[in-house]
Amino acid sequence: MSNQPSAIKDFIAGGFGGVCLVMSGHPLDTIKVRLQTMPKPTPGQLPLYTGTFDCARKTIVKEGVLGLYKGMAAPLVGVTPMFAVCFLGFGIGKKLQTPDADGRYSARQLFAAGMLSGVFTTAIMAPGERIKCLLQIQAHSSGPPKYTGTMDVVRQLYREGGIRSIFKGTSATLLRDVPASGMYFMTYEWLKNTLRPAGSSSSDLGVGRTLFAGGMAGVFNWLVAIPADVLKSRLQTGTDGQGQRN
Repeated sequence: MSNQPSAIKDFIAGGFGGVCLVMSGHPLDTIKVRLQTMPKPTPGQLPLYTGTFDCARKTIVKEGVLGLYKGMAAPLVGVTPMFAVCFLGFGIGKKLQTPDADGRYSARQLFAAGMLSGVFTTAIMAPGERIKCLLQIQAHSSGPPKYTGTMDVVRQLYREGGIRSIFKGTSATLLRDVPASGMYFMTYEWLKNTLRPAGSSSSDLGVGRTLFAGGMAGVFNWLVAIPADVLKSRLQTGTDGQGQRN
């Protein structure tokens, strides 16, 4: 019973942190997806976007600031259970391994536990990413938007290809999230232990050092994730017959 309040607090804190993460990071995610999926220019033709700032400028000019937030509903809905499942998977991954005499886990063990968390989150991440990406890239089309919102995407995908279509890109999501989650948790835990004052616990780390550890862990997470993320974005936004197999 003593662990229940802690679990509830972790769930609420993780959900709130996830909402903050989505709201602050989604504009950059929209730019990322549009750069990853923009059509290849023909010989002599300029690319649709020349870089990050050009994509941001053109999006705001054409669609307003809210254009950067397209597709945000799906990750917002899934972020709280996703974070809960993520930390659940990490906790299980640690319990499946034996720490040293001081109760500490090696970098390899933390990486393995983090990879398990990536497996756990894929069932939530894959359909959310599919919906989000399709809404984010509609600016590429010259005609009217195909989708009016999150639920419209779900309805049309299900009508066109059933559940399989909604979960298109699941294998690519696994390919991205399993090693990237391992890198995130390994880096985060290692930095927390490194930055922690001698003789203190992780709860004494302070806000600044905790933010630094989390930020750097995110950087290393994306260094590992970005190649598979490009493949995932292109696969999930491809039309039927283009990368339909997962």
